[in-house]
Amino acid sequence: MKITFLGATHEVTGSCTLIETNGKNFLIDCGMEQGTDIFINQDIPVNAVDIDCVFLTHAHIDHSGKLPLLCKNGFRGTIYATEETVNLSKIMLMDSAHIQEFEAEWRNRKALRSGMPPFEPMYTIEDARHTVEKMLGCRYDEMKAVGENVSIRFNDMGHLLGSSSIEVWITEGEVTKKIVFSGDVGNENKPILNNPKLIEETDYLVVESTYGDRQHESASDTLPILVDCLQRTFDRGGNVVIPSFAVGRTQEILYFLRKVKDEGLVKGHDGFAVYVDSPLANEATAVFLQASPEAFDDEIKEMFKKGINPLVFPDLKMSVSSDESKAINFDNAPKVIISASGMCEAGRIRHHLKHNLWRPESLILFVGYQAGGTLGRILLDGIKEVKLFGETISVEAEMFSMPGISGHADKNGIIEWITGFKKKPSLVFVNHGEDAVAEGFAQLLHDQYSLNTAVPYSGTSYDLMTGQIVTRTEGIPIVKKEDGRRGEYKTGPRDERAAKVFARLIAACEKLMRVAKSCGGMANKELGRFADQVEQLSDKWSR
Repeated sequence: MKITFLGATHEVTGSCTLIETNGKNFLIDCGMEQGTDIFINQDIPVNAVDIDCVFLTHAHIDHSGKLPLLCKNGFRGTIYATEETVNLSKIMLMDSAHIQEFEAEWRNRKALRSGMPPFEPMYTIEDARHTVEKMLGCRYDEMKAVGENVSIRFNDMGHLLGSSSIEVWITEGEVTKKIVFSGDVGNENKPILNNPKLIEETDYLVVESTYGDRQHESASDTLPILVDCLQRTFDRGGNVVIPSFAVGRTQEILYFLRKVKDEGLVKGHDGFAVYVDSPLANEATAVFLQASPEAFDDEIKEMFKKGINPLVFPDLKMSVSSDESKAINFDNAPKVIISASGMCEAGRIRHHLKHNLWRPESLILFVGYQAGGTLGRILLDGIKEVKLFGETISVEAEMFSMPGISGHADKNGIIEWITGFKKKPSLVFVNHGEDAVAEGFAQLLHDQYSLNTAVPYSGTSYDLMTGQIVTRTEGIPIVKKEDGRRGEYKTGPRDERAAKVFARLIAACEKLMRVAKSCGGMANKELGRFADQVEQLSDKWSR
């Protein structure tokens, strides 16, 4: 009964964890890394064909985005998730596959001109389609047997429609152990969704720490701050451009804008247009409106009962085609433009930034987490010019980050959820947080709440029967090489391969040290021979 941490270790994205038990292999999430990678993630140590099933916490790409690659590599099992997560994943994974294919096509046009070898997409639309076919929807609070010795249960976490923590019970022989995966802990008292559900007990807990070092400003201030942003921007003739995650955050912004419209909170600009320029966001909004009422908080349930659509209002315009998207920037009237991606790394938002970053009258309103190395983070950090579509753009627009609107719980929110366990976990694994944040949060849980904590690196394994470490790894930093884009760095393929081989070398040396430490008590002759062999090897490879 072993757990191995693979992704979102000392980093915020790329969640992936492996459980091995009774000859079976289970993954919890299989996410894509986004933004700048700090540490090398080790590959899944078993073949895709040998993975029996996946438990998916929610549909965000940093938790689900590599599932089509897993299927492409031979995975034939079942992907368990809530019904709402299944419905959102259908559109999000297809969209991700479209981006993979589009990027491959673009790179191959360049490669053809420069004589470079062809570039293969990570996965295709067909791979994404096969992935969706393997998904099985579950209800919240429903106990589900997965094979003979494993059972799971999904609990509402209020982070995204369908998001969940997952309780996993594993039995080997006469012993049953329980481990809980938090997924992403939702922010309390947010509109639309329920608060995270508390769980009574577990043997082990894997918990995220995205905002484990800070507290959000009061969410009650969100509406007046949004109104102020709209008012001052419209008064000076500019646009409010909102880079927004298509799923979850866009729907929340629409909820607030509906309130602004209904209550006439912006003065002198009646009938201002709101454009949602993201086909994915439009599809996601449809999924929200068709979801089970139990997925929503009491206010939204009551609105549905009264026949009120909480996400639709006058002057809301949904852009689908590229022509509709382009036309937005030929409309000179002050307006709101909501577009993906939320971190400005791809999609139509980059076109709207090109048309608005140079305008001092416009405002770029960030409403979600901006990972290190992303264009969104670089803009918030105050860069003065950026390159978009081969053109250098001066950054003159106002930058503003909306407080209190995060989909993630802050430090106090995560602690409140953890301390909701009536029986303390014997060990808390802290992941899904930037390096220093995860370490600091784990130390806080240990010092102030007397919890045993660990912050494993990618490749670290624990025996869940004993709670003891099986394989200890250290973080292998990615060799950074300047990419030419100001403030951003990427790792070239050759650098990444070298780093992975170097990681293998370090792991082998650590194994050798563990073997050496276990040799105490051996005959002096044997110890001497072992020492001679190690010294000879060291002499051979010393530089």
